[in-house]
Amino acid sequence: MVKNRIYLSLAHIGAHEQDFVRQAFDTNWIAPLGPNVDAFEQDLADFLGNNCRVAALNTGTAALHLGLILLGVQAGDEVLCQSFTFSASANPIVYQGATPVFIDSEKDSWNLSPEHLERAIKDRMKHGKKPKAILPVHLYGMPADMDAILSIAGRFEIPVLEDAAEALGSRYKGACCGTFGELAVLSFNGNKIITTSSGGALVSGKESYIREACFLATQARDDALHYQHSQIGYNYRLSNVLAGIGRGQMLVLPERVAQRRKINQFYRNRLSGIEGIRFQTEPSPDYYSNYWLTSLLVDPEKTGGLTREDLRLALEKANIESRPLWKPMHLQPVFADCPFYGDGTSESLFNNGLCLPSGTLLTEEELNRVVEVIESNKFKCKTFDYV
Repeated sequence: MVKNRIYLSLAHIGAHEQDFVRQAFDTNWIAPLGPNVDAFEQDLADFLGNNCRVAALNTGTAALHLGLILLGVQAGDEVLCQSFTFSASANPIVYQGATPVFIDSEKDSWNLSPEHLERAIKDRMKHGKKPKAILPVHLYGMPADMDAILSIAGRFEIPVLEDAAEALGSRYKGACCGTFGELAVLSFNGNKIITTSSGGALVSGKESYIREACFLATQARDDALHYQHSQIGYNYRLSNVLAGIGRGQMLVLPERVAQRRKINQFYRNRLSGIEGIRFQTEPSPDYYSNYWLTSLLVDPEKTGGLTREDLRLALEKANIESRPLWKPMHLQPVFADCPFYGDGTSESLFNNGLCLPSGTLLTEEELNRVVEVIESNKFKCKTFDYV
């Protein structure tokens, strides 16, 4: 008998969300903007602290796009972007007619390497192209080395647009991810730690940035009685209905972070003793990850030749979804001509890494199923004859 499918990261919706959505229907606030949007933005600002302002938008990609616009990125410019990430981090750079310059990862956090970042800046400036922005990512919820990145950014006077799409609830040296950059981005896609079905947010400590983002996100309509537009705008605002989901999700965000970390610890307790498996791990007490997805590396030299792909196929045979780590952007066909600075770290992570089911709806029985598939192979062969 085929067992029920175990998914990577399903949305986890409760009763509170329905109450806020019902309010939107009861008051007929169905169109974009409204009380739920205002309250959701305030909830996010209160959670992040550090005097942040927030603009709720329809996707994290839209937030990145607006962030680049606010930083003055234009056609012909260059933006330094972490290579080891989802394509949504890099695509908005191209929307602006600018060129992504991809930076490799460091081994500890798997995020933007400060060493390669500084080397790239010096080399681009030597060629007369001072980058307009730096775009680090907190991958799978793991904070980047923000002290080093911000120090380099400050020395060269290049603003940071922080991609915290996967890292709501993560902290670096006690401060929330999403509060370090000149601007930062959050995502509430259906598989994130909290969701609004589809949604995102732009965050900044500068009120002027958020005010301008809200203006641009509502078609850049001028303050006039008639519809008048003096510049190009976008339809990027979050709807009042979806913001209601977000308000309900914010009530359980600390619980969701605790649950993801508990799932991560479950996998570590059961699998860390297996030769050839290594988890993405907080490099020091300065790092606090929400462990949005539990990710591990498989070393074929220590597993008798068993690879990440062998493990993924074994899980799939058992009707369990897992996923390779992000394929680095500098290896993507669409970005083949973009500059890259690195030493192969992100490529190695991609070749050997796997994300395990991490959603907070997972039962103990389902988590045990995942582990049993992995343990049954003992990493001795590739036959996958289950016992």
